[in-house]
Amino acid sequence: MIGFANLAAGHARLAGALDFLRSPLLLATRLWVSWQFLASGWLKLTTWDVTLELFHSEYHVPLLPATAAAVLGTFGELFFPVLLVLGLLTRVGALGLAAVNVLAVVSYWHVLGGEGFEAALAQHVLWGFMLAVVAVFGGGALSLDRLYSAPTSKRASVDGSRAAGRTTGTPGREPGSRTR
Repeated sequence: MIGFANLAAGHARLAGALDFLRSPLLLATRLWVSWQFLASGWLKLTTWDVTLELFHSEYHVPLLPATAAAVLGTFGELFFPVLLVLGLLTRVGALGLAAVNVLAVVSYWHVLGGEGFEAALAQHVLWGFMLAVVAVFGGGALSLDRLYSAPTSKRASVDGSRAAGRTTGTPGREPGSRTR
């Protein structure tokens, strides 16, 4: 049992030593995935006639007319990454960009799902994973979200109890209340 306690203590020290990387890693993730979509959105915007042609002939966006899909897709690729870069409404930006990513895969599945396009599909999966990480963990300390977020205890930020509206303490008693 002592061996496991030493291992657990060592693991806790390692976690504490790596903790300082959380916010820079979240920032790098936000910047990387944002750049991918900003570049695509900018290309769509600066070659609008080609964009419209692709949405009419090549991309098969479900439930939307081709022109509306082109406008909304381009808007999403330019708007949501800005939120991520700034770290402003970061979770909204991550979820919005994830929706754009999913629609891109669905709309181009006839190509991405084919043989020889595994790497292109893997890029979308990687971006989706990166966006999920940002949506779950937020922008980190290096974000504008941090300016308006209420301070939380370290435990609440780890297990999500504060975010889920739960409190800790004895049932039937307010947290922090004293008994005699």
